[in-house]
Amino acid sequence: MTDPADPSLPADRWQTLLTEGRHPESTDLDTLSSKEIVSLLLAEDRAGLDLALLHRDEIARGAEWLAETLAGGGDVVFAGAGTSGRLGILEAAECPPTFGTDPKRIRAVMAGGQQAVFEAQEGAEDRFEDGRIAVDDLGSGDLLVGLSASSVTPYARGALAKARLQGARTILVTCAGEEGLEDQADLLIALETGPEILTGSTRLKAGSATKAVLNAITTAAMVRMGKAYENLMVDLKPGSAKLRDRAVRIVESAGQVSRREAKRLYDMADGEVKTAIVMSRCQVSADKAREYVSAAGGHVRQALANVRDSGKSQ
Repeated sequence: MTDPADPSLPADRWQTLLTEGRHPESTDLDTLSSKEIVSLLLAEDRAGLDLALLHRDEIARGAEWLAETLAGGGDVVFAGAGTSGRLGILEAAECPPTFGTDPKRIRAVMAGGQQAVFEAQEGAEDRFEDGRIAVDDLGSGDLLVGLSASSVTPYARGALAKARLQGARTILVTCAGEEGLEDQADLLIALETGPEILTGSTRLKAGSATKAVLNAITTAAMVRMGKAYENLMVDLKPGSAKLRDRAVRIVESAGQVSRREAKRLYDMADGEVKTAIVMSRCQVSADKAREYVSAAGGHVRQALANVRDSGKSQ
């Protein structure tokens, strides 16, 4: 059977990976108490987050690229296999309700397809060509975020290679940096989290660190795009009772009004939190508030400042 993996990788590539090494503090894992195992796992997760913080410059650059891509009309795609692929799907799925983004503009592809989200599809990650096919629609102005804890997953490498070939920007998030990875993507975020407490199980520390990086990239990007005012998510989609209640509470707090007035403004604004806040703070109609928000590029703070400065000049 022909190996469908990236032909540029040696057959013995796994044995030297940091993520495949044995952790010196867990060689007697099977003799430890549950409390001791839990303590080791959580301590390692913390270490992974500390490593992520050391890469904040690259993570911030990734956030800026994501914001630039969306502002320019491009799409963002996360691509990975196994745990990495599921983390990409989770990140893409959370953006619409939290930030009001179009699900077609931020999406994810995963080795093995939709079924692999719920059930492991053995061998799917080894298909380099599948990764290429999955991002065939990307081009100049788009962004591909490849996710591979080991750094050598053929599916992720295939996606990165095809996206670059078609002119898209690319980011590789990995937990096992090695020589030559800089050639795989325009931006490399290599955390080098090292061996796992359970050898090779990168759903543990590597998964936690990767999720933290994705949280930071998407959240920072959305804040830059005006989807937060103060520390409030003012572009959320209120698709549930909890989120509708949160939306009204946001209007109440940021609009500096009573709960009853916040609900009235929220309804008048057709559920647009930004509009309701500006209506309250500037004492204007919903249509006028929308104009102010639009003129400020969607940034509530800037909209309020513009109205305030306009009043001073009159």
